[in-house]
Amino acid sequence: MMVFVLAVVIAALVLGILGILVHGLFYLLIIGVIVLVADLAFLGVRSTRRKRPLR
Repeated sequence: MMVFVLAVVIAALVLGILGILVHGLFYLLIIGVIVLVADLAFLGVRSTRRKRPLR
C-alpha cells in the first residue's frame, strides 16, 4: 500500500512541476496539488483507523 501512496505523491509532484515549467499548463499544477492533498488525506484516514494493538 505504501508503494501506491508513494507513486501517487511522485505523480502529483511531476504534474506540479510540469504545470510550473510549461507555459499554459497551469491546470496541471492545480491537479497535482489536488491529488497530493487527496493522497495525504487518504493516508491520514488510513493511519488513524488502525485500532488493533501491535504485537
